Amino acid sequence: MRARGPSYKIRPGKRGSVRSRNGLAERCKLAAAAIASEPHTSRSSAASEESSKGGALLVEEDCRRAVMKTFKSSCSILLLERLEDTAVNYILSHPEYSKMFSTDLKRKRSSLVRDPVLQSIGVYSCDPESAVVISEAVASAAQQLVSACLEEDNGCPIIFVCGPKNVGKSTFNRYLINQLLQHIPRIDYLDCDLGQTEFTPPGCISLIHVTKPVLGPPFTQQRDPHKMVYFGDTTCEQDMERFIESVKYVITGYKRNHPLIINTMGWVKGFGLLLLIDLIHLLSPSHIVQMTLKDNNMMELLTPEYIRNSSGFMTKSQAQCRHRNLNYFDDEEEAECRHQPHPKTLKQHHLIHIESDFNGAGDTNNMLCHNWILRDLAMSGYISKLQQFDPDQIIPLNGLLPYEVPFNSVALRVIHTDVAPSHIMYSVNASWVGLCHILDDIDRQDSGPVLLTQTPICDCLGFGIIRGVNIKKKIYHILTPLPPETLRLVNCLLIGNVSIPHSIFKHQPGVQGDVPYVTTEYDFSIYGSGKIKLKTHLKRREHL
Repeated sequence: MRARGPSYKIRPGKRGSVRSRNGLAERCKLAAAAIASEPHTSRSSAASEESSKGGALLVEEDCRRAVMKTFKSSCSILLLERLEDTAVNYILSHPEYSKMFSTDLKRKRSSLVRDPVLQSIGVYSCDPESAVVISEAVASAAQQLVSACLEEDNGCPIIFVCGPKNVGKSTFNRYLINQLLQHIPRIDYLDCDLGQTEFTPPGCISLIHVTKPVLGPPFTQQRDPHKMVYFGDTTCEQDMERFIESVKYVITGYKRNHPLIINTMGWVKGFGLLLLIDLIHLLSPSHIVQMTLKDNNMMELLTPEYIRNSSGFMTKSQAQCRHRNLNYFDDEEEAECRHQPHPKTLKQHHLIHIESDFNGAGDTNNMLCHNWILRDLAMSGYISKLQQFDPDQIIPLNGLLPYEVPFNSVALRVIHTDVAPSHIMYSVNASWVGLCHILDDIDRQDSGPVLLTQTPICDCLGFGIIRGVNIKKKIYHILTPLPPETLRLVNCLLIGNVSIPHSIFKHQPGVQGDVPYVTTEYDFSIYGSGKIKLKTHLKRREHL
């Protein structure tokens, strides 16, 4: 809101580029001219003189007091700062994303009163249809969960959020996290959505300690997880059993001293529903938030009765295993399960059903951004951590100094596909790699690469790019933002089905001639040039 008389102070980010600050000053000049041309606008002579000299709109003490007098107790004051950091600058340096933060004024501009000062910093009035509207059902569900988290008798709720694609699960999770952080200092977040991760690059199952509000998209808030497994793919349909085992491994890091929010995939049909049932049996949530489409029964309501009487992909229903105390472990795992940090018995949960009725709910064709673009942005946000010097100067991959890792100091595994040992280095070069730690000792007798025959379920400490392979010296050249003290723990490299965004290879500033890692002469007709998809799961007898 703007009252008569005051001018405005626009404060750019502390780490903003000189070009951005100059551009901001020019926009402020235009805003100043617009304000000066408005009728019945009185401005103090001191403020006018400062605006004409410095090219910026400065607020004097008397003007600030005048503004404050117009505010009522129901008003809010927002401090806006430009989002300028290494991640944003790095993403905007690629032509595909150079207009990521621009607005389509023809589509979004509203007929409401426009403020030239707000417009000078990129804030416009929008039509209600283009805004994110929190429905009464979502607000009510969030309030119920906040109350449950504040009840001492209820302990720390485990909140399981599920539903089909594009029904608002991520938006609900962010809203719920921000609501909870107003009352408690921390929320734990278990991300089981491989394709649309919230705080990590794609292809991960992670447990995050969230202590700050979630205000931006995933690529602006990459955070270090408390515990993480690199699954290596954006979907688990090729290896569902390893997906469940990975979730079981990650959940051991949860000590149940804070509320837990569980994010799930949008795969709710067929095997996807069976996996949801497995996760509910495994994690024993106290609350299930099921988001469905209005007037569309895509999935059954996950009531306590339905969960008790349903079998998953790896688990059996309660009726099928009444003779066991733990309904989803076999005899060999039963003893081990008793030593886990929280009980594994199936409990009665409270179901909160939300019908999504916003425009375009459930229709992935109406999404403003494709999923693969969001994944590329999340990876670019992580890769931007390599740019640790000047945020205004982007260094290409071939200009960064890599770590040298001997072949025999780490074990290597290409997951989700079979690669002949004689061709393993071809698949490794220029690949996205999970930097992991396994408990097994590495056989260092041979100087050649140490190849694993099975994919381990182990801690992933971070990620990197294998910039090159020196066969003669038997050394991997790895780019990673991980600090040396963390790298000392890495003894396993996992190569998955998650590729580096093409824009990072195609647009490397400062490169003359042939671009490293890029070729236009690839022959797809060569036998074995395409990846091999393996179906590692079969229908169990009870599902036939």
